[in-house]
Amino acid sequence: MPPSTSKLARRLLPTLVLASILAASPPCISALPTGTPTAQGANPSPTVPYASDDPNGELWNANSNITPEAQRGKYGASVIGPQNVPLELQNPSLLAPPTTDHGDVPNAKWPFDLSHNRLQTGGWARQQNVNNLPIAKGLAGVDMRLEPGAIRELHWHNTAEWAYVLKGSTQVTTVTADGQNYVATVPKGSLWYFPAGQPHSLQATDDDPEGSEFLLVFDSGDFNEDSTFLLTDWLAHVPKEVLAKNFHTDQSAFDRIPSEQLYIFPGPVPADNQQPPTSPQGTTPLPYTFDFAGMEPTQYAGGTVKIADSRNFKVAKNIAVAEVTVEPGSMRELHWHPGDDEWTYFLEGSARITVFAASGNARTFDYQAGDIAYVPASYGHYIENTGNSTLRLLEILKTDIFKDISLNQWLALIPPELVKAHLQLSDETIAQLSKTKPVVVAPQ
Repeated sequence: MPPSTSKLARRLLPTLVLASILAASPPCISALPTGTPTAQGANPSPTVPYASDDPNGELWNANSNITPEAQRGKYGASVIGPQNVPLELQNPSLLAPPTTDHGDVPNAKWPFDLSHNRLQTGGWARQQNVNNLPIAKGLAGVDMRLEPGAIRELHWHNTAEWAYVLKGSTQVTTVTADGQNYVATVPKGSLWYFPAGQPHSLQATDDDPEGSEFLLVFDSGDFNEDSTFLLTDWLAHVPKEVLAKNFHTDQSAFDRIPSEQLYIFPGPVPADNQQPPTSPQGTTPLPYTFDFAGMEPTQYAGGTVKIADSRNFKVAKNIAVAEVTVEPGSMRELHWHPGDDEWTYFLEGSARITVFAASGNARTFDYQAGDIAYVPASYGHYIENTGNSTLRLLEILKTDIFKDISLNQWLALIPPELVKAHLQLSDETIAQLSKTKPVVVAPQ
């Protein structure tokens, strides 16, 4: 071989070897991280594993005669240390959570039974706010009890006050900034509402021999019932010379005003037909109370709903409510509230809620009568009746108009190809989706 030919062969040899290796090897596709979607959207093969079919029902309830264990199927182990069995019976989803729970969601349950109670002559009050339920940044609540005639003294707040009467009846008074006055008696199951800064009073009647108990909700999670503006507290901290000058009277007229706040105190039972003094400015053009108890609910397959918001309770500009009943085996459907936090109070029965907080974070909580649930705006959730009696609850939103988005209705009103591409549902299942909100779903 001539020297020039030998030299050329040596130069081409590496290239020829590489070409022969590539020709003998199968095409190489770089591996994608688990869960990365591909461009083959029509391919029925999953891009991630299918969701688990593990059973995730409640393993016991508050009335079960067992010692609860931290076990669900093959997961967990028995508890060999000390146990608070009554508390664990009430919270099966915390001790043995569903396998669908994942990540971290702040606590979304608070029983009023764990709140410190402020005892007064004539009644008591206990509260929930962001201090004991940190997730509840938008709304706070108070449970208050007054004996017949007892008065929650004249006061005002820097937040709006919304109320639902739990038992008995309560007489309320208010005066607006325009000098218009209003007096009304609110029976069990009905509402009142006062805007921020508007002075008012609350007094139990003797329509019920035990007086009255009511739920108060405020449109700030930072609300503190112990920091309201009270009439007696204010006047006790104003020089009496100033009081005399303000009211154009002798200073001795104020000799017997209290030296500190009264807050809740005994008083005479108010007359059923109590009327306010005649105001030259007249009475308020809109009522500050609402006959929620007399409102007919809407019937759904699994229960009922009635709603009071600014559309029918005109003065209620910051807080809206749905009173919901859920029959045994039924559930308040999967939904979310697009811009409004939800403060839910359980009146009767038992329930569980799974709160979905995005990014794979979900946690399930159990509730009994007297408990509070809190669901921030846009968090997906449902409310399932886990007992053998009717579940009754108040869904309270920080808004003027009660709104929610139904998962079922959303999927029914978009192209079915989109639903199938996401969930691999059959045509038959997609056809059964509801174009109207089911709201309360009956058992199958």
